[in-house]
Amino acid sequence: MKNKTASLTLALLLGLAGMAPAGAERADRNKPMNVEADSLRYDDLQQTSIFTGKVVVTKGTIIIRGAKMVVKQDPEGFQFGTVTAEAGKQAYFKQKRDGVDEYIEGEAETIEYDGKADKVKFIGRAEMRRLRGATINDETSGSVITYDNTNDQFTVEGGASAGGTPSNPGGRVRATLAPRAAASGPAAGGARATPTLPAPQPAASARLRSSTALPPETR
Repeated sequence: MKNKTASLTLALLLGLAGMAPAGAERADRNKPMNVEADSLRYDDLQQTSIFTGKVVVTKGTIIIRGAKMVVKQDPEGFQFGTVTAEAGKQAYFKQKRDGVDEYIEGEAETIEYDGKADKVKFIGRAEMRRLRGATINDETSGSVITYDNTNDQFTVEGGASAGGTPSNPGGRVRATLAPRAAASGPAAGGARATPTLPAPQPAASARLRSSTALPPETR
């Protein structure tokens, strides 16, 4: 039988624990996007900028790295970026969560950033982690991961076409969720303790590598 594409929707543990979810850093949407690269081609008519070569993007707490990035801006001023990595490598994304000492970071062959919908999509050998300070708590991998900052949820898709890769063996979704005993940091109005949640036991697979620092720039 052919393997069916698996999909999994997970609310981040703050939401599951019944607390008001802490989304991405709210101020990031209004911060300018700063980009460094080896070269730039700008199309004023299409409002498109194409950066190539060791691309490094910062936008508030957002950090993105890749080999190439195409940035578009709509008439309302919202920015949309598509970052691709060199063959065999992964692009990188990291952003602070609002009101807590936590970060969301991920890697994939292609990363799409939608400033209007406030979503990030990781495509191809996708990996995503939630860090509490410098410690990895939750991590997941699949073929495609879509993170929705507005409601603090993400969707992970598997797929037989991605089978055999280190991050997605067999084309199945992999997830490791740490039990949450208490809030990780003060939120607006003060945080309250939350009950410990049991950690789901994923199918046998190697854990994703620890990443407490920015990865080296793509070359």
